[in-house]
Amino acid sequence: MKVAFIALGCAKNLVNCEQMMALVRDSGHRICKEPAGADVVVVNTCGFIDSAKSEAIDQILQMAALKERGEIKKILVTGCLSQRYGAEILAELPEVDGILGCGSYVDIVDALEEVLAGGKPQYFGDINAPVDEGDRILSTPEYTAYLRIAEGCDNRCAYCVIPSLRGRYRSRPMENILAEAEELVRGGVRELIVIAQDITRYGIDLYGGHKLAELLKKLCALDVHWIRLHYLYPDEITSELIDVIASEKKILPYLDIPIQHCNDTVLEEMNRRGDKAYLTELFHTLKERIPNLVLRTSIIAGLPYEDGAAFEELCAFLREMKFQRAGVFAYSPEEGTPAAEMEERVDEAEAERRVELLVDLQSRIMDEFNESMLGETVEVLCEGFDGQAQMYVGRSWADSPEVDGHVYFTAEHDVQPGAFVMVRIIGSMDGDMTGEAEEDAIHG
Repeated sequence: MKVAFIALGCAKNLVNCEQMMALVRDSGHRICKEPAGADVVVVNTCGFIDSAKSEAIDQILQMAALKERGEIKKILVTGCLSQRYGAEILAELPEVDGILGCGSYVDIVDALEEVLAGGKPQYFGDINAPVDEGDRILSTPEYTAYLRIAEGCDNRCAYCVIPSLRGRYRSRPMENILAEAEELVRGGVRELIVIAQDITRYGIDLYGGHKLAELLKKLCALDVHWIRLHYLYPDEITSELIDVIASEKKILPYLDIPIQHCNDTVLEEMNRRGDKAYLTELFHTLKERIPNLVLRTSIIAGLPYEDGAAFEELCAFLREMKFQRAGVFAYSPEEGTPAAEMEERVDEAEAERRVELLVDLQSRIMDEFNESMLGETVEVLCEGFDGQAQMYVGRSWADSPEVDGHVYFTAEHDVQPGAFVMVRIIGSMDGDMTGEAEEDAIHG
């Protein structure tokens, strides 16, 4: 059987896809790099917000067109969209031949064989079961890998459907995480990106207390060069964790801490723990205790109860905190969430206008950060050579893959992907930084 995989959505979804690929490989089937020519195409979907749902449906329709032309045989849809809208997918997209929910990734081989035998599998396992362990086929560059430490979420934010799709928060046993990390490092991974819906909660369910700091210290003992952290929720950041991040050189001073808003009324109505005063104190503490810290956050414009004054308060907060990185989104009322039933709503067009204002504000903050880096020498992970720019391209500690910018640099000698290079920053280009490699500071 020839099987192609398409992974949509977040890094956690990508890890699920990599695990399914390994199961398919281990069962004796062949993984195809491209959909055309595959017996089955597996579309692993995101169903978090409207834009993600639209992307998933567009991808399914593209595969349906290939199926109609005879270039593929079957389509199997997995992931969050299947978990959330399984019946609707089968009813409205007859081209789809089977679905798997978020609790059934381990059933991928059975589903593939059933669908090729003419069946229409519909597998929905327990989304609260222990986290699936198993091999992965990395789809990231060989020097970078995501390390998932937990699944699900217990935060129950009023606007979010994740708990209903991914289940309650379940930490992976520490020994399993460390064994996987060791295997990744032996395979050549130089950058580990620690991920979960909320990594700061790691260990509370399994060990009765916060264990992220302990886990990070053990990861730092491995022969890995960079450890990057995604996502830390503000109310679970402990003093011990801050100390570990500040003292361990392998942990990058780059923290992704979603706040969504700062107005006390909005935060309370959205069931976010902590108020503006807490957030202000937290970020000042982090900046004081962690040298060269770069902060990334997520902002939602147009949440219920965000009146004009609350929006202006948010803008002022962002100008004060100066998050160097931010993802800005318009509020999407998701059926089944408490926020979708709230009457204090912001007009959709107004929410989009506010997004534009916030994006512009954050762009100026990012430009200020780039200008502050002029003349500085930073370590860059080379990702290859950009033929159009005629420069090497990579990422600094301030740049996470897929969501942040790049550093473009020149070098007198060949630089291989996966090498770390000391680069002197000399300029910027469309929000990215440019520089020159210091030839005596290139290492694998």
